[in-house]
Order: sequence, then structure tokens, then C-alpha cells
Amino acid sequence: MLDRRDFFTKLGLGSLGIAAAGTIAFYYQYLSPNVLFEPSPIVNAGRAENYTVGSVTLDVNSAIYLVRIADGYFSLSAICTHLGCMTAWKPELNQIACPCHGSRFDREGKKIEGPAPKPLPWLKTWISDDGDLMVDRSAIIPPFQFLRV
Repeated sequence: MLDRRDFFTKLGLGSLGIAAAGTIAFYYQYLSPNVLFEPSPIVNAGRAENYTVGSVTLDVNSAIYLVRIADGYFSLSAICTHLGCMTAWKPELNQIACPCHGSRFDREGKKIEGPAPKPLPWLKTWISDDGDLMVDRSAIIPPFQFLRV
């Protein structure tokens, strides 16, 4: 049987042990690397012939629109310039719409209405050596620079 002094001694040492274990766990977490995986900004959009003239195709995974017009191809960011919401192509309106705050853009990314301060950015688009359309989400280009094929 424990007397009072032994009980409080063991209770105090146990508390110090738990505090030391918590401190060690905190330092281990602090000193271990915290790496954030970022996917490549370059997206393979597939074969150029898969897109018909007049089509606006949304790639949800990479948040881009690939637009095919008679002059060629171009890509737009699908992220609204207002608060970063994912936009949606509305073929019945021939517009890109932000479902959150009501911004609307035309097929070329120009703002039609809503709180968005800027148009949707155009992204660098090219054809790879294999014939695939490639889009660089990190390279914003001036509008109306079509990829002509």
C-alpha cells in the first residue's frame, strides 16, 4: 500500500513524463519537413483533333477551358477572378458563369457582368511533338494569341 508521500511523488513524476512526451512529440513535428505536393502546371489536354470547331471544353481537374474556334485553339483559366470560385460553361447562354457570385464571361474570357474585377486569363497553349495540346497554367499570355493549326 502506498502512503500519501509516495502517491504524490508518483503522480508528479507521471505528470512530468506526460509533459516531456508531449514536448518531444511537438519538437518532432516541428522539425520534420512539411512538404506540400503541387501538381505540374503543364497539362496534357489530349489530341487536337478531339475538339470540334466552336467547342468549349472544361477540364475540372486542371481548372482550364480549352476553346476551339475557326482560327485555332486557346485556353482560359476556369478560376473566377473575383474570389477564386470554379466557373462553369453554360452552352445555352454561350457564357462562362461563376455559380457563387454571379460573374459572367464570354467565350473569350471577357467580363460581361458581375463583381469579377478582371477577365479570365489566357494561358499558354502549344502542340507537343506527339501532337497533343499542352497548356501551361502558370504562363499567362495576352488575349487573342491563338494557337493556329
